[in-house]
Amino acid sequence: MPFEGVRNIAIWFLRPFQPRTKQYWRVVLLCFVAASTFWLLNALNKSYNTQTTYPIRFVYDEEELIPIKPLPEEITINVTGKGWKLLRKSLMLEVQPAEVYIRNMPRNNYLLGSALRPALVNALDGLQLNFVVTDTIYFNFNQKVEKRVALRLAPNQRLTDNQHVVIGRVSIKPDSITFTGPSTLVESLPDPFLLQLPTQSLTEPSKIPVPINYDYKSLVKADIERAEVSVNVRSLVPEERQVLPELVNVPEGMLLNLRPPIVVVRYQVLQDSVPLLNREAFKVVLDYNRYNPIDSTLVPELVQQPRGIRNVQVWPNRIKISRR
Repeated sequence: MPFEGVRNIAIWFLRPFQPRTKQYWRVVLLCFVAASTFWLLNALNKSYNTQTTYPIRFVYDEEELIPIKPLPEEITINVTGKGWKLLRKSLMLEVQPAEVYIRNMPRNNYLLGSALRPALVNALDGLQLNFVVTDTIYFNFNQKVEKRVALRLAPNQRLTDNQHVVIGRVSIKPDSITFTGPSTLVESLPDPFLLQLPTQSLTEPSKIPVPINYDYKSLVKADIERAEVSVNVRSLVPEERQVLPELVNVPEGMLLNLRPPIVVVRYQVLQDSVPLLNREAFKVVLDYNRYNPIDSTLVPELVQQPRGIRNVQVWPNRIKISRR
């Protein structure tokens, strides 16, 4: 077909769409909107059978029971209804959830979908329930309990270095904490509740805020978020003292040589107690009854020491003896 013929056909086809007035396309648009509206209204007035989800809400005494897992919020159902009702449900406009009542601690942690039929029938407004598609919904409730436990400092944590020491008792304020939540989770928390200091190697008296850390914080609530631990820390001064050991239980007439003839006692003392320390109070003995014939040695024993010294060590730990 010649090009001119094709052109004439195209012009003939498009000629009805050419505007004759300035309002032409506005009229066309209004006609299209009116036709669409009539079609939509007609479709919404028809009845449909469809499968959809529907919201559910658990109703229970929140002072007595608490769920330990998220509760299901919707189930799947098959319904019949007018398009208007189905559209309103899809847009969640004034939709009343089906209420599931939990009046006491349930024996089972599930509910069959068929058992929800009465609640659904009451909640469905203008929709006919055909059947419940969801077979089973699951939940897990616990009794809500409250438990008060003592706060303690966790053992086996080193609070100071070798040049410092904790004096007196460690104070914790408050001295206890109350947990509220599901019984199984609350009972699993330690009693007493142990605190771990975030700071180590204290060198001076300190008041340390310690956060209360535990599992299941989303379900178990505590009445405090942190405790204050007061620790009295003092400085230690290292010293040493040479002591002449005393031989005891030596057979009569036996003379012995000691190598070395003296022992060194190393210790630490509180800094403010240094001027008051009685350094003559040290006494070390060598008991011949504990003589070791294999290596000819005796073990020095510190049997007397001044009050207030700490971390005492005796050197050497064995003294070789021989007869004169």
